[in-house]
Amino acid sequence: MPINPAMAQDVWKDIGQSVQFTVLKFKDLPAEDLKEMFEDFADRSQAIIRSLRIRDGQNDGTPSQLKVAIGISNHAWDIMFPNTTKPKELVTYETLEGPKYQMPATEGDLFFHIRSNNQAVVVECQAQFMKFLKDYTEVLDSTQGFRYFEGRAIIGFIDGTEAPAEADAAPYAIIGEEDPDYINGSYAFAQKWRHDMDFWNKMKTEHQEKAVGREKFTDLELEDEDKYKNAHNVASQYDENGEEQKIIRMNVPYSDPATGITGTYFMGYSRYWHVTKGMLINMLDQSDFLLTFSDILTGQLFFIPSRDTLAQIADGEFN
Repeated sequence: MPINPAMAQDVWKDIGQSVQFTVLKFKDLPAEDLKEMFEDFADRSQAIIRSLRIRDGQNDGTPSQLKVAIGISNHAWDIMFPNTTKPKELVTYETLEGPKYQMPATEGDLFFHIRSNNQAVVVECQAQFMKFLKDYTEVLDSTQGFRYFEGRAIIGFIDGTEAPAEADAAPYAIIGEEDPDYINGSYAFAQKWRHDMDFWNKMKTEHQEKAVGREKFTDLELEDEDKYKNAHNVASQYDENGEEQKIIRMNVPYSDPATGITGTYFMGYSRYWHVTKGMLINMLDQSDFLLTFSDILTGQLFFIPSRDTLAQIADGEFN
């Protein structure tokens, strides 16, 4: 069976204007209760999404473009479906260590990535989800992101230049025939960074460019000799058999300027978890310059079931 993007969740489409990331942990309840809850939610969530897409329309008549991805961690899978074969690369993410920095692992059972051009739709979607989940889960992290000027990262550089264009992206994000039980699923790695913006903003533009590996205004890539050895676009590259591998990045900034809390929510979708992991390891091994002024607060891997798989879960076909 070939990849069918229409049967995947929203793991490669546009980033959106308003974004909500939520990580939930199961309460200490019987596994059967949690399984029944998620079976019900697998069905109800899709109805909620359909309903909101029908209900919403901006003042100019433009639809909100609601996009949603729902993820399950390895830990949650073991609780709910201990007798069902797992997706081939679904594991529990463990802290990665480099010579100077680390990327910590944190808890998480369920994950939501909700985005739209209308923040009200994002809020309503999350609110309706929680109506069915709040008695069974506790919130570990809730982060509201947004689209910054010109789609730039909060550090002022265009983000995602190396990611595949939307028209080409689905095969990089969606599982194929290598895992026939879970075709059209995906692996999502969610990681929350907090930046020391005072440190970054005190750097001259030319040094920022060397640190990222691109010109700040034009986004043109610098020559290799003009980059720092640990420039971000060098350190984050991952090759297999001499060929550069790609993932779908949907990073967005979050910020509360009054408190000085500002960062980036790294959101990476991939057909293969090992590709994303290879990029993370390279960033650590080469001490990616971005780690110089950043703290990484969270990190966990989630499987994003296809719509078919969600339907099977809703019908009680997973045990």
